Amino acid sequence: MASVEFGRTISGLPVKPVYTADDVDGRRELPGEYPYTRGIHASGYRGRLWTMRQFSGFATAEQTNQRYKYLLANGQTGLSVAFDMPTLMGQDSDAPTSRGEIGHCGVAVDSLADMERLFEGIPLDRVSTSMTINSPAAILLCMYLGVAEKQGVPFSRLNGTLQNDILKEFIAQKEYIFPPGPSMRLVVDSVEFCTREVPRWNTISISGYHIREAGATAAQELAFTLADGFAYVDACIERGLKVDEFAPRFSFFFDAHIDFFEEIAKFRAARRIWARHLRERYGARDERSWKLRFHTQTAGVSLTAQQPEVNVARTAIEALAAVLGGTQSLHTNAMDEALALPTDRAARIALRTQQVIAYETGVVNTVDPLGGSYFVESLTDRLEEEAEAYFERIEAYGGVIPAIEAGFFQKEIADAAFRHQQELEQGRRIMVGVNEFTQGNEEEIEILRIPLELEQEQVERVREVRRRRDAARASRALDQVRKAATDPKENLMPHILEAVRAYCTEGEIMGAMEEVFGRYTERAVI
Repeated sequence: MASVEFGRTISGLPVKPVYTADDVDGRRELPGEYPYTRGIHASGYRGRLWTMRQFSGFATAEQTNQRYKYLLANGQTGLSVAFDMPTLMGQDSDAPTSRGEIGHCGVAVDSLADMERLFEGIPLDRVSTSMTINSPAAILLCMYLGVAEKQGVPFSRLNGTLQNDILKEFIAQKEYIFPPGPSMRLVVDSVEFCTREVPRWNTISISGYHIREAGATAAQELAFTLADGFAYVDACIERGLKVDEFAPRFSFFFDAHIDFFEEIAKFRAARRIWARHLRERYGARDERSWKLRFHTQTAGVSLTAQQPEVNVARTAIEALAAVLGGTQSLHTNAMDEALALPTDRAARIALRTQQVIAYETGVVNTVDPLGGSYFVESLTDRLEEEAEAYFERIEAYGGVIPAIEAGFFQKEIADAAFRHQQELEQGRRIMVGVNEFTQGNEEEIEILRIPLELEQEQVERVREVRRRRDAARASRALDQVRKAATDPKENLMPHILEAVRAYCTEGEIMGAMEEVFGRYTERAVI
């Protein structure tokens, strides 16, 4: 075995052999009290457990609907929709560039007809739904609203979360379509619309998950995610909204990586930073605006194709860190996700992992059980300091969007990812089953395979929708979307909703807006 380096977190922060009272500032906070380092609720999980979600979607809407009902029957308490790549990129299944991708990393949704099938038999007023989509987020939200109308459910009774975080797409995940300006307009349009019409809906889930999965450190994930959050607050205030109108419906989405204590400290620092900035910088007076609420997903990038059963242990440790960090919602990755979408069995084991933590370990009996730990408190302070230093660097560029256009975020993440890969290749950091403790002739495990014939089935389905709809109504609706897009003072949401009701497809609606907004090309970063 090579010389393994101890004494640093996975992100590279130095760790002393022993921590004492001299390493902390002597805070005496209680859970539920500003700045919420120890949690936003005084009762922690004794009052209510976190929402157990499994990020699910594959093949057609009917098959995913069956998976949702299976997971709900097995104790899941919320739905989390994974869309396929064509849907994420705003194109229809019959587009030439969709070939080979339909239904493979999520469910294919081309029109309101697909969304109706996706939630058939699932009353939307009795379930909380999270949808992970960004560039076309406004369209998919309108499709969800269209299903609610079909079910007779008022918008005011809908609970859920729309990721709708376009800034992290430019920073990390790269599923952008329009330039930053019009992309931000769509986000603010949806926030403004939901503030008035869908008051219980979380309009943005500001996502550090994809930033971390791209190779960022914990401090970078923390800083870049919160900087994006502040940018959305600025944009909504510029639109004329008051901070306490919309901020309580902002939520966050973090990665739970494998460095146990660093992750717990990251979550605690995030709450403290958000609370302080919202109260002191933005003048929020509603305590709900100060409280950072977040969903967590265990780290997909920590999973290995080698010895995939070991991923069960990784996921359990990461999930426990999320719980000890005070998450409000949790997705646990399945052991086979480095190979394919999870099978029913793997998804069930991942869900059972959460249930074991909740009902067998005793960690829910007291709030913030690691509060007061010299190490955890010191690491929380250190991550806060690292984040504040990054805020200053971002501000020096003129804010998040200028920093994106200058390639600042992209280069910081690329450099961090390169350093981590070097550590693995040089044996200074161990990844079990990858660079140490390997074995040959590993047994293959059963994986989920998407039948090729389902692709053609979905192509025929979207074409059938176009044939059967009222063509004149669809054409008028698309024309209105184009017209509204040319007026920056017009909120696009009502016009997108009407196009969805007319069974215009996602690709058609995105195409109408692209005619006005154009398509973004990223500047290369070297």
